[in-house]
Amino acid sequence: MNPAYNLESHQRQLPINKQVSNSKEADTMKFEIQHTNIFQYESEVDQSLNTIRLKPRGDERQRLLSYRIAITPSSLTREHTDIWGNTVGTFYIPEQHQELEIQTTSIVSIQRAPFIHRIQYSPEMQTIFHSQLFYEHYLPYLKFTQFTYMTENQLEEVYHAIGHAENPVLFSLNLMQYLYSTFEYDPGATDVTTTASEAFALKRGVCQDFTHVMLAVLRAKGIPARYVSGYLYVDENSALIGDIATHAWVEVMIPGIGWIGLDPTNNVEVLEHHIILCIGRDYSDISPVEGVYSGGKHDLTVKVSVKALNHL
Repeated sequence: MNPAYNLESHQRQLPINKQVSNSKEADTMKFEIQHTNIFQYESEVDQSLNTIRLKPRGDERQRLLSYRIAITPSSLTREHTDIWGNTVGTFYIPEQHQELEIQTTSIVSIQRAPFIHRIQYSPEMQTIFHSQLFYEHYLPYLKFTQFTYMTENQLEEVYHAIGHAENPVLFSLNLMQYLYSTFEYDPGATDVTTTASEAFALKRGVCQDFTHVMLAVLRAKGIPARYVSGYLYVDENSALIGDIATHAWVEVMIPGIGWIGLDPTNNVEVLEHHIILCIGRDYSDISPVEGVYSGGKHDLTVKVSVKALNHL
């Protein structure tokens, strides 16, 4: 391979379908998200140290316009950026407390993404996709993790159903359709520790499970893919699932295009109703709230509200 080859420049310069790149078709939406986590402990805890990933990201299609956080008992957060580019907040509560409430209010604007099924997969894209540089650049999103491993028999079952399309866009779309039609959305079937292999054996689960299974198959196929957590706007006429808490979906790296979002739980392309919180290799990289405390068990109540403010 030519050592002067530059992956990032090709990401910007490759020609794409005019229907995809026409900025006049883009539409922008503005949303307000209120997210509340309430921890109720069975007895008073002496102290707690907490880590949160609740601040929406900003990128070329999503702008964070405002972000507020309120913590009870009162505490100040310190922020840093993790290896995946997510904002991570930490806070410490030294006094005794029997309830912890974390409430965030965010306003974001989302520019409508291009339709993925319109992407024309060119020979130039294919050359980059099969290059060593592309593989090395996105290696973290090609490796299996504890949550995204599936057996060879399970993978062959998927391939038998959808085929071995060389076009990663077509393969990803076919896989999303397969998972949506084969799996049953069942909140009681799994928990946050369920792996892709376990969820696939059950053929049921929640958005986290749909996402882990899709990641496992894509990575086995050599397609870089990452876990995305965030929020989903569902209007009164929509049949989408996943707005009562944080949602999860997949982003796939396509040469010349960049990261494209696919939601296997709903069998939809990510256009303008998905709001990104964090990205990572799997759920363990993006857990919204984690904590260490001295005390007994706790119950967690999560409330999420996503409101469309207006077209900009």
